[in-house]
Amino acid sequence: MKINRKLISAFAAAIFLIPNLILAAPANATDKGYRYWGYYQAAPGATRWTAAMTGPTVDIADGSVEGWSFVFSSDDVPSIAPAISPDFSAICGKVKASKDLKRIALVIDFGSRDYAPKGEKVQKSFTTCVKIAKKAQGIDVLGKAVKIRAAKSGLICGINNYPKKECGVEIPTPAALKK
Repeated sequence: MKINRKLISAFAAAIFLIPNLILAAPANATDKGYRYWGYYQAAPGATRWTAAMTGPTVDIADGSVEGWSFVFSSDDVPSIAPAISPDFSAICGKVKASKDLKRIALVIDFGSRDYAPKGEKVQKSFTTCVKIAKKAQGIDVLGKAVKIRAAKSGLICGINNYPKKECGVEIPTPAALKK
């Protein structure tokens, strides 16, 4: 898959669209939120996810873990980190290091059926180790491992055809998520 870096670089701006829409919403709109792919990172040696607010067009170091989670959020971007821990050793430990390539662990979490698009089955989450060029960015890692569907803005809309059509849609807060 050829990756259009201009479109993907717009991801950094697009990811801020969702919280700005939420903040601009009237107070009675708190029963709504957005369903979309959240992007997370864990630097080499890190044991916790960090929300990646810059988008996937940033350089990543060998030994890092990239995470994508299909999330529902009514207050921040993103709110639900992948359920699988960012454990580079567990994901890439058996993959030999190389002087020409870097190893990046990748975690894809398809989220909960509580906020899955109607009629779509939540796919099984998975991990993989991606060996890729030293200059590769997060979007390159993702594109090497899975099929990507992105909006013109660069926002990642679908991973492995999930969801099939929508992209960052506003939905009512699922009953299972209300406190």
